[in-house]
Formats: sequence, C-alpha cells, structure tokens
Amino acid sequence: MPPKTKVTRDMIVRAAVDVARQGGVDKINARTVAEQLHCSTQPVMYHFATIESLKKAAYEVVDQMHTEFLMDTPPDRDPILGIGLNYIRFAVEEPWLFRFLFQSGYATENNFLEMIESEALTPILQAMQEGLEMDLKTTKDVFLTVALFAHGYASIIANNTLEYDETLIAEHLERAWNGAVLAVTEERRH
Repeated sequence: MPPKTKVTRDMIVRAAVDVARQGGVDKINARTVAEQLHCSTQPVMYHFATIESLKKAAYEVVDQMHTEFLMDTPPDRDPILGIGLNYIRFAVEEPWLFRFLFQSGYATENNFLEMIESEALTPILQAMQEGLEMDLKTTKDVFLTVALFAHGYASIIANNTLEYDETLIAEHLERAWNGAVLAVTEERRH
C-alpha cells in the first residue's frame, strides 16, 4: 500500500480557492475543502485553527492571481487599456473569485482611496505611469477614474446583470481613459 499523501497548508489554501471559484467564499468550510482534497477534515483544522483564517489565506492567493491576470496584457494593446479590460475580463471568467475579492469584505483596504496606496497595486501603477509618462500623483488620479469605471462594469458582469461585449466595453473604457487623462492634464495647466 502506498504511503498517504501529506496534506500541506498550501494544498488546503489552493483547495479553498477552488471551492470559492465554484460557489463563492461562503462555501469555504472544513468539509468542502476536505472533499476537494479527498481527505478528512483533520488536516484542514490542523493547519487552520479557524475557517476565517483559511478564508483570509485563500483571499491572499486570489488577490495575487488577480494581479497576475491584470498584468498579462497582449503586446499589441495599450497596457493601460489592457489592464482595465483584464480587470473586467477577470469578472467574466472568475465571477465568484471577483466577488470574493471585491464584494466579500475580505479586502484589507476599505475603499478605492486606500487601495490606491496599497503595495499590491504598485506594479499596475508603475506600468500605467510608464505608459502615461506622467508623475505618480497624476497616474493615480487617472487610475482612480478608470478603476471606478472598470469596477462598475466588472461588478455588473460578475453579478450576472450584463452580457460581456469586449468591443463595446473597450470603446467605453478608452473614452473613460481619454477623458481622465484630458481632465487631469487640463487641471494641471490651471
């Protein structure tokens, strides 16, 4: 008989992410995670004293997945618009994970103004800053406008109340982007 596979903390967190992916963060519990791993609940409870701590660990993994997803823009697309479209596309492809990230209360930031200062956003802001050739404050101002616009689209899509039409959304996102850049540029002149 082969030795039993040791269930690691990482395996448990990945299983919790899979559970959330299939039905949302509320589905994460010792039983559903153990079922995903084909094991008893004992390893889950051994590595995580509470389900809340498991959900927080899963959130961190999903947050990293989201950042990687955002940064994976096609080379032929403007990186800033690509990031915005990827944000919306994540909600299309992973609606339960999108809800986990932005509608479950697990985010460490309480709002977009706090989010814009988080370290996790640094690579995205750097990519935008390079594309805009603007200082960081200006980039953050543009980002906030476009992020609110993209988040609105993504939230509506993730909650199944709008069909995803990439061409139409790209046009709207580009208008929001151009308008934000124009507004910030005009503001800086005065």
